[in-house]
Amino acid sequence: VTLGNASAPRVFILLGFSSHPWLEMPLFTVVLVTYICTLVGNISIIVVCRVDPRLDSPMYFFLSNLSFLDLCFTTTTIPQLLLNLWGPDKSISYGGCVTQFYIFHFLGATECILLAVMSLDRYIAICKPLRYPTIMRQSICALLVATAWLSGLANSLLQSSLTIQLPLCGNNKVDNFLCEVPVMIKMSCVDTTFNVTMLSIVGTFYSLVPLSFILVSYAFIVASVLKIKSSEGKKKAFNTCGAHVMVVSLFYGPVISMYVQPSATKSQDKNKIMSLFYSLVTPMLNPFIYTLRNKDMKGAMKRLLVSLYHQRTEQG
Repeated sequence: VTLGNASAPRVFILLGFSSHPWLEMPLFTVVLVTYICTLVGNISIIVVCRVDPRLDSPMYFFLSNLSFLDLCFTTTTIPQLLLNLWGPDKSISYGGCVTQFYIFHFLGATECILLAVMSLDRYIAICKPLRYPTIMRQSICALLVATAWLSGLANSLLQSSLTIQLPLCGNNKVDNFLCEVPVMIKMSCVDTTFNVTMLSIVGTFYSLVPLSFILVSYAFIVASVLKIKSSEGKKKAFNTCGAHVMVVSLFYGPVISMYVQPSATKSQDKNKIMSLFYSLVTPMLNPFIYTLRNKDMKGAMKRLLVSLYHQRTEQG
């Protein structure tokens, strides 16, 4: 196997949290419970959005895409983390490592764009309500989602392909619990100025540009909501946006820190915590945030549970 001009190791060692061995079993329990909650929460949202006709709208179409993306995002890294926390074997194959950082960056960039698309949906719904059905028709929604996924793929092909060419000179110890581009760049034994610069430029584009778009959208939304005379109308408008604002805040903070300023001087322990946050904590919180803050989603969940209960009772 070759990586750039130097031989690449057949196996990488994910150091993860091995410098704190006492932490591994408690962390295994926390990660396992969180991962199960992530699976249950996101699968529930996808199912509810598909089966409940009252949720047949662009907002829930985008939300089900976000849940599917979060499912893939967390499953790319967490099973491997659980395996490494459980026993002494911290290894991951060369192919597994490469696949992991290709998929991880593909999904991460896709989420950045998808969150911006969701803010556009809320802007049109609140600021242009009469034109909403015309603008956000099914074909446009499908095109916006496809754009998010394809742009994420383009980002991954660029960043990961540049990274895979860096010679490692036999270095096979990854100082993280997953293979991702900033960590792999640090492992190289050659000058990586170009890679770090490209990572910063592309990271800025995929994080700060969508985030700026989101902030501008919400500036117009707030201005529009403040014009609503009834307090009930204001409350309803803010509630439909509140969940999205919380999800954006949880996702973008760690991502900007990792990819817009990929400094080698940062504490690696801090990087591990941030990686764990946006690869596990945020995907787990997203479905709960949307369910708890959204009356329609709560109603749909209750109807689904009641329906399942009645079916089970009739069968029993």
